[in-house]
Amino acid sequence: MFQIIRHEEFSPITFLWEVLAPDLARAARPGQFVMVRIREGGERIPLTIADYDTELGTITLVIQAVGRSSREMQELKEGDYILDLLGPLGIPSDIKKKEGRVVLVGGGLGVAPIFPQLREYKMKGNHTISIMGFRSRDLIFWSDRFMQYSDEFHIATDDGSFGTKGFVTTVLDDVLQRNPDVSEVVAIGPVVMMKACADVTKKYDVKTIVSLNTIMVDGIGMCGSCRVTIGGEVKFACVDGPDFDAQKVDWDELMARQRRFVDEEKHAMECFGKDCHARKKFEEGG
Repeated sequence: MFQIIRHEEFSPITFLWEVLAPDLARAARPGQFVMVRIREGGERIPLTIADYDTELGTITLVIQAVGRSSREMQELKEGDYILDLLGPLGIPSDIKKKEGRVVLVGGGLGVAPIFPQLREYKMKGNHTISIMGFRSRDLIFWSDRFMQYSDEFHIATDDGSFGTKGFVTTVLDDVLQRNPDVSEVVAIGPVVMMKACADVTKKYDVKTIVSLNTIMVDGIGMCGSCRVTIGGEVKFACVDGPDFDAQKVDWDELMARQRRFVDEEKHAMECFGKDCHARKKFEEGG
């Protein structure tokens, strides 16, 4: 059992957990993730480690309540316990001192997992440019953290309520035009956003890394659900990644695989809070 020692709401659907897990905090590295299960019969949820504190013995997770399991997770408060916390999993991000500038792009919830990478790049002596993207001003979080480790900082909002109006790709294209010495771009967020970033960076021939943890189920390479095609070869995001070369990802295949559980997820949400057969079966682990 792992205790939630801090629960912070960023918006009606986005929240933070700080979880007491000393061994995990000592072992965690940027880019790695954990598998969370809050109770017996519950779903296994992959979450990238957004931060870790070896002195306090905690890890930080930022979660968006979009489905049945994440809605249940949002109901847990400070002092509550979660059943399972497996990790750190995945290959840590390859972060080194680069010859040119490094651009880090976080879209929506992807802002959280890209933060430890931004911090590590800066601590390695890199010139960092960060770009955060949100639908609107009221969903923005951690801008103060990003400014602390960024030599250049940008925010884009879909509705123009703060920063640049439009998507992160608008800002990214401008940054790459103005900085021909950019040596690497790291992008984390929704699959469609990461693909769009890859399309932009391809024009400038800039190495681009993306994180593909959202398609995982068991997180340890046993189920095969996170199969991805990278440069014509089959890889498993949980054990071979989650970081991959964006220009080698088969994005059409990846987006198709993301839709494979749409009907089940819809039914689970319809039964959320209802006394239906599907809910009982879900809670019994069936």
